[in-house]
Amino acid sequence: MLLALATSQTRSEDDGVPAGCAWIEVHVGELTQMFNSLDPTPFRERDLDPKAEEFIAGWASELHGDVPLGLVVHVDRHAASPAEVEVLREAVREFFKQRAAVTRRRLRQLLQVGRTSLLIGVAALGLSIALGDLVANLEVVGRFGGVFRESLLIGGWVAMWRPLEVFLYDWWPIRAEARRFDRLSAMIVRVVPSTPSSPDVRRA
Repeated sequence: MLLALATSQTRSEDDGVPAGCAWIEVHVGELTQMFNSLDPTPFRERDLDPKAEEFIAGWASELHGDVPLGLVVHVDRHAASPAEVEVLREAVREFFKQRAAVTRRRLRQLLQVGRTSLLIGVAALGLSIALGDLVANLEVVGRFGGVFRESLLIGGWVAMWRPLEVFLYDWWPIRAEARRFDRLSAMIVRVVPSTPSSPDVRRA
């Protein structure tokens, strides 16, 4: 399988391609190489080849979020029939649509963990503050009272680490990934006969 670098081309609306559409080009020997060979399901429901998926999704992440995407599949050995082209279109769109759904489900699960962790963290922090104040009021503890109280406070704030990580850092990359899969599920898919490889083409 040959994977070509993405190219940005300006097309008119006359041929059904939005202006400024960014094209991701994939070169294959035959159209079936676009699919995962280990997946026995029908073409319309089959997974894409892992290398093709990684290449397409990787280039989509490099392109601006407002740029419409298109996929051009260059076939080397024989021209694809209209039925095969339509099967590939539906399979590609359905594949990335399912990826978007799975990613959003993962985001919901992460936020649920974050909410649960937040409740636990707040309770642990409140308990540590209360115990720290109690220790500070006990004169029998002596000089170790301050150290013990600070240790409780540190432990309480450590309990807040996980929810803060979820709500400040972890959720937005997953949402961006889901949006990228949404763009890929709506991209234009074309199949054309292969042309000689350009210097930009690299072998996977």
